[in-house]
Amino acid sequence: MSTLVPIGSDHAGFKMKQLIIGWLQEAGFQVSDEGCYSEERADYPDYAHAVANKITSKIATKGILLCGSGNGIAMTANKHNGIRAAICWTKELAELARLHNDANILVLPARFISDDEAIECVKVFMNTAFEGGRHTQRVEKIDFSC
Repeated sequence: MSTLVPIGSDHAGFKMKQLIIGWLQEAGFQVSDEGCYSEERADYPDYAHAVANKITSKIATKGILLCGSGNGIAMTANKHNGIRAAICWTKELAELARLHNDANILVLPARFISDDEAIECVKVFMNTAFEGGRHTQRVEKIDFSC
């Protein structure tokens, strides 16, 4: 059985999202495209919530989001308890997000990285496990309810 990966973007990340979907499918992942579905203006919160909900409901364990800078879509996803969305623009950052922070959503700033850099980030993110150990207690302190 293949691993389900929900992915979403606004209009700024649409083209790169399509490229990543192709790579994920070739690598044997099952993809759930949560939108948007064209380069026409779209509101990033709609897609951030859709991907985050797939993870918080345990339908998937890792997801991918894209927008122009990565900021808005990451801020929205991180409003969900249990979501650790990390903006990454190098494979090293993607690796550390998984190793040390147990990030469960990779956020890519589509206007600031190349297609090749994006694919490298996805490869590393999807194939790196959480290191645990000294990082576990820190990660457990991230979720906060008032």
